[in-house]
Amino acid sequence: MVMTRWSPWPELRSMQERMERLLEMSRERSAGEPFEQGRWQPAADVYEDEREVVIKVDLPEVDQEDIDVRIEEGTLIVQGVRRLEQEERQSRYQRIEREHGPFKRVFALPASVDPDRTVARCDRGVLKIVLPKKPDVQPRQIEISLG
Repeated sequence: MVMTRWSPWPELRSMQERMERLLEMSRERSAGEPFEQGRWQPAADVYEDEREVVIKVDLPEVDQEDIDVRIEEGTLIVQGVRRLEQEERQSRYQRIEREHGPFKRVFALPASVDPDRTVARCDRGVLKIVLPKKPDVQPRQIEISLG
């Protein structure tokens, strides 16, 4: 029988890293975006220009049919599940750090976004959602008729 010396430090370091990630995620949440305990929270980038708002969400190894993107009452909801493959479940893991299971991200949308023209595409594990802005409404001159 082989004796292995146990040290608590690697486990404590791993726990500290996970706590730091949770604290960082809570600091990065925008107002109105719920933090759902026990759910995987994929990383996201949000940027905009004068024509559109773009949201990119990291979803490696998530099948397209396992992703649901919808707009409800001025919010964009991205949810789904990353599954642990059957053959991976049967392997004897030494460590599992990549999250799997259900996820949900909620983003408040500006009123300038046109939800009817939104498009989403997933490429190389990154979901890109493009939300075009409504065209600027130009003031219209109204003619006054006589009589």
